[in-house]
Amino acid sequence: MDRKQAFDIVNQYVKNQGLVHHMLCVEAAMRFYAEKEGQDIELWGITGLLHDFDWEIHPTREGHPRDGAPLLREAGVSEEVVRAILAHSDLPEYPRQTRMEKALFACDEVTGLITAVALVRPSRSLYDLEASSVKKKWKDKAFAAGTNREEMEQGAADFGVPLWEHVQNVILAMRKIAPELGLEGSLRPE
Repeated sequence: MDRKQAFDIVNQYVKNQGLVHHMLCVEAAMRFYAEKEGQDIELWGITGLLHDFDWEIHPTREGHPRDGAPLLREAGVSEEVVRAILAHSDLPEYPRQTRMEKALFACDEVTGLITAVALVRPSRSLYDLEASSVKKKWKDKAFAAGTNREEMEQGAADFGVPLWEHVQNVILAMRKIAPELGLEGSLRPE
């Protein structure tokens, strides 16, 4: 499966543009880590892009992504990608084992917090955002209350990257697609 085919699946099932942006963020982060680790960039990217494709049709922890897996298989998505998507949730029958599975879990939740921090900055941009700004907002539990900080900590630890280094890496990855995300704000890339 190539990226266009994967994005066609996203467009078939996802109508909420915010969710599409989230999936693009995770894709960018997965591509960043695949390149950094000498892994298959397309495979990791497609995994990130597809990971929440069924959230709108199965919006519960019980349904997502378990009930979406058959749809991915029918669409010809590889079992390696399907398995990673299943493992990004906390389904006990799908423990995270591979680097790609651990990367997906580590990248998923943190993109939402990074986006939220970028949106409250005067620049409304990823280009001047640093991990230190995210760290300041981290302490305020009311800020981006829908994000799960415990999962972010666990994901980074399981992936073996210090949390704030991981946050900075994901910011760098997201900067590459800032125009697509509407997160250029008042700045332009250097």
